[in-house]
Amino acid sequence: MADETPSFDGFSCPLPIDRYPHVLLAHGGGGKLTHELIERVFVPAFRNDDLAPMHDGAVLSPGTGRLAFTTDAYVVHPLFFPGGSIGDLAVCGTVNDLAMCGATPRYLSAAFVIEEGLAMADLQRIAADMRRAADRAGVTIVTGDTKVVDRGKGDGVFITTSGIGVIPAGVDIRPTNMIPGDVLIVNGPIAQHGIAIMSVREGLSFDTQIVSDTAPLNSLVAAMLAACPALHVLRDPTRGGVASTLNELAAQSGTGIELEETSIPVDDEVRGACEILGFDPLYVANEGKLIAAVPAPSADAVLAAMRAHPLGAQAAVIGRVVSDHPSVVTLRSSIGSMRIVDMLSGEQLPRIC
Repeated sequence: MADETPSFDGFSCPLPIDRYPHVLLAHGGGGKLTHELIERVFVPAFRNDDLAPMHDGAVLSPGTGRLAFTTDAYVVHPLFFPGGSIGDLAVCGTVNDLAMCGATPRYLSAAFVIEEGLAMADLQRIAADMRRAADRAGVTIVTGDTKVVDRGKGDGVFITTSGIGVIPAGVDIRPTNMIPGDVLIVNGPIAQHGIAIMSVREGLSFDTQIVSDTAPLNSLVAAMLAACPALHVLRDPTRGGVASTLNELAAQSGTGIELEETSIPVDDEVRGACEILGFDPLYVANEGKLIAAVPAPSADAVLAAMRAHPLGAQAAVIGRVVSDHPSVVTLRSSIGSMRIVDMLSGEQLPRIC
C-alpha cells in the first residue's frame, strides 16, 4: 500500500494513502508536510508552465506586458488581534504576494465563507478593514463571492482573495535568480504577527503590547526597485517564518545560505514571548516583512532606500548566499557556533493567517 498511486480524472497523486489518509492540521503549517501536500497533490493536479516556478504569484504574458496573478485563503483565529484583523490581513497578504514578484498590484477579488451566527457588526468591521487596507495599498477590490455555512462549521469567517498586478519592464524577480554572493536583507524585526496572535490566545501581557506587523509592502518594494531594478529575489516570510522561506529559496536556487544570529532583528518583547511559549522566532509567521536577495554591489543602496521608508526603517543585513552546502541554511550563533536551520516539520503556530 505504501507505493499505491491513486489516479483522479487523468492525474496521479503520489501521496501514499496509508501514511496520511486524512488531512492533518500540520499540512497547513508551512513546514515539510505542507510542501509534501503541495508537491504530491496540488502540483500534479494543476501542473502547467505558469505554475512551475512555484513563486508567490504567477508571472503571466497576456500578449502585451506582463502580469502577476496570485490567490490565497485566510483562516486566522481570533478574527481581530492587536494591529489588525482577518480583513486587512487578507488584503495585505495578497498585495504582498504580488509585490514579491516585482509587480504593481492593481485589482483584487474577495470570497467569503461566513458562519451562521457571526455578528453583523463584526462582518462590517472586517469589510471596513479590507477597504482601508486596499486604499493604503492603492488597489481595488473589483469582484467577489459570499457563502454562508451552518453554525459551528466556519469559525466565524474565512476569506479568499486573488490579485492581479503589472510587472514593470526590466524587472525579473524569481527564486532561481539567487546566486552566491547575494546579500540577504530583511526590512525589520521578525515574528511579530505570530506572537501577536498567540499573546491574545494565551492571555499574555507585556510592558509593551505586541502588535502584528500586517502591512502592504508594495510601496517599499517600489523604493527598492528604484534603487536596484535588478533585485534577484523577494519573498515574504509568512507561514513557517524566515527559516522555512530561506529553506525554500535555497532549495529552488541550489545555493547555500549563511545567517548571522546577532544580525537578525527581534524585538525584546517578542523574544521574551517566544521563550515563554517555547517558540523559535525564525519559525514564527510574519505579515509585513520581506526578505530580499540583493546583488552585493547594490546592497548599500537598497538598504538605504529601505531605511528611508516607514516599513523599512529597521532593515538589516541578516546573511549571505554561498556556494557551500547547496540547498542548506546555516546559522552562526551569538557564541560563534554553526548549526543547520532546517524547515519546520510540523506546525508551530496554528491558524495565524
